[in-house]
Amino acid sequence: MIGMGIAGACAAIEAAEAGATVVVLEGASGPGGSSSQSGGEVYLGGGTATQRALGVEDTEEDMRAFLTAALGPNADEAKIADYCAGAVEHHDWLVAHGAEFNHKLWDTPTWMPGDDSGLMWMGERAEPYASIARPAARGHRPPAPNFAGNVLMDALVATARKAGVTLHCDVRARSLIVADGRVVGVRATEFGEEREYRATRGVVLATGGFVDNDRMLEQWAPQQVGKDKVSDGRDDGSGIEMGMDVGAAVRRMHQTETAMLIIPRLAVGAMLVDGDGQRFINEEVYPGLYCHAAVHHRRPPVWVIIDEKGIEDVPESELWGMQPMHAAETIEELAADCGLPAEALADTLRRYNAGARDGQDPQFGKSSRWVRPLEPPFGAYPTGAGGPDSFNGLPLKPQGFTLGGLHTDLQSRVLDRAGEAIPGLFAAGRCTHGLHGEGYISGTSLGDGSFFGRRAGRGAAQGTG
Repeated sequence: MIGMGIAGACAAIEAAEAGATVVVLEGASGPGGSSSQSGGEVYLGGGTATQRALGVEDTEEDMRAFLTAALGPNADEAKIADYCAGAVEHHDWLVAHGAEFNHKLWDTPTWMPGDDSGLMWMGERAEPYASIARPAARGHRPPAPNFAGNVLMDALVATARKAGVTLHCDVRARSLIVADGRVVGVRATEFGEEREYRATRGVVLATGGFVDNDRMLEQWAPQQVGKDKVSDGRDDGSGIEMGMDVGAAVRRMHQTETAMLIIPRLAVGAMLVDGDGQRFINEEVYPGLYCHAAVHHRRPPVWVIIDEKGIEDVPESELWGMQPMHAAETIEELAADCGLPAEALADTLRRYNAGARDGQDPQFGKSSRWVRPLEPPFGAYPTGAGGPDSFNGLPLKPQGFTLGGLHTDLQSRVLDRAGEAIPGLFAAGRCTHGLHGEGYISGTSLGDGSFFGRRAGRGAAQGTG
């Protein structure tokens, strides 16, 4: 197996428990990969033990309907259906193999809870999704504030070691070995020395995406060029290119996720407006969705327009010490400061406030919990979609990662350009195209990688590729 992020760790555990002798090659000096640097959320539902303990009612059908809508258009509906059908079992498998999800719910919009909550909302209550599927909190996360990916990965890596998995670090895989049409091993270098590793049953690629490879970005996802990268610095696309070298097909290579430094608790009680002074989305949706829309689909600059009460309503711990970049007594003055058309922004505010007086948002359906008229004085927060690259000492430049990769089937077998499985070759995680279409919900990368990583490990152990 190549790579020891969450996909590689789960593949290794599953293969070892199936009786295989498992060797994992990791290019870094230690395991974890980009998964260790993530928020740690795993998107699971359908009535998991964690949900039930917190009184959250959910069904497989509602989970599937939400993900199909939120991850689309062009999401992989077959993989989504398979993932949702297995989500409860996968939750229990993760817990049995070291993961921990506290029975504590974080109830307001956020990127990552600031405490040890084990369940969070991912925009399921926001329209249009609330009308498509019954809302349920599905973001399962380890017991640590903010970035918790390392907690999850430490537990899974420890379980892999106990299962007898052998891990070789500082070993860089270079190419796959093929004999009689079957992938039978890996060529690699360790501190400059060439090595070959032979596999009797199968090889699993779990090498991450390609956001750190500018050449591949320019070819496949040019919209991400020049933006900051969310990775451990080793998402170089090597596994994708190794697969392509032996005939693998790739899928949805243009798809990326882009995020910005927006405080969700501020945005949900405010107006998110584009360079035309227009709202363009329900500010209650998961922030990954409005960030991607702002950067790739709206005219810059994009601002968060709020009032004094809106700022006061946000707990200090969630403000990150940020104050508005601009403040003004009138919306027209604020528009001038932000470089927005004054008449258009004033009209947007009038229409927003007209509905808000009745606790409604006729334009996008934001929940009454977050809707109220905005009153002077007004403030504006930059987003990074146009405007300054930093604010209050914090970077605003958009950052992201890739979502396309090797074409795999539901058993994590790598497919060639004719749609046939390449014998002996499996893959999972961000080196593959997983669940995603043009949308992204946090927790679906770790969820997808761990779920289909298990499939890859099982298939490699059984030699079924």
